[in-house]
Amino acid sequence: MDHSAAPTHRPPLDFSIVRDWVFDLDNTLYPPSARLFDQIEIRMTDFVMRALKVGHDEADHLRDHYWRLYGTTLAGLMHEHGVDPGPYLSDVHDISLAHLRPDPALRAEIEALPGRKIVYTNGCAPYAERVLAARGLSGIFDGVYGVEHAEFHPKPHAQAFDTVFARAGVTPGQAAMFEDDPRNLAHPHALGMRCVHVAPEPLAEPPAHIHHHTDDLAAFLARLRL
Repeated sequence: MDHSAAPTHRPPLDFSIVRDWVFDLDNTLYPPSARLFDQIEIRMTDFVMRALKVGHDEADHLRDHYWRLYGTTLAGLMHEHGVDPGPYLSDVHDISLAHLRPDPALRAEIEALPGRKIVYTNGCAPYAERVLAARGLSGIFDGVYGVEHAEFHPKPHAQAFDTVFARAGVTPGQAAMFEDDPRNLAHPHALGMRCVHVAPEPLAEPPAHIHHHTDDLAAFLARLRL
């Protein structure tokens, strides 16, 4: 079921002024059912074990704790332990993409959008390029930006968005953001962007910074052209 229809207290489905389309990657441009993060989290925990010389349970706790506190596990490791981000990013994203399948419908809808399309992920850009290729989405984006382009500041922090948007030339008042993590829509909303939550289920009490929800990104984008 597509939940993209906006409740009566949400803004109307008007994206006519949008010229910059910003898409998160993980669980946004592919479905959560692919469960790529199951693999990534295992590799994160293993990395924390090796880097900090702690046991599995402590490493798994720190992985989750740093994600909640800093926005990414990497940000916590850098802030608390001075971990070099390069080896971390290469290691944790060295996963199988066998569960991903091309999505011609999504590709067609993104290609049809007026203006520029970019990907902005808390992962690294080389990993994002691999995922886009597996989804049949290569070559349709004007830019692919990872955490390295945000000087390793992670979403949801304002500095991360401001750095990437400045680098990409995004005009927030004429932009839309598509994200699975509700936290990562707060600052785009504050900047004046249209904010769409992409997830299998809507939030029970969506915050004001979420304008729309959809469980089918291709179908939502198709509605914008009607």
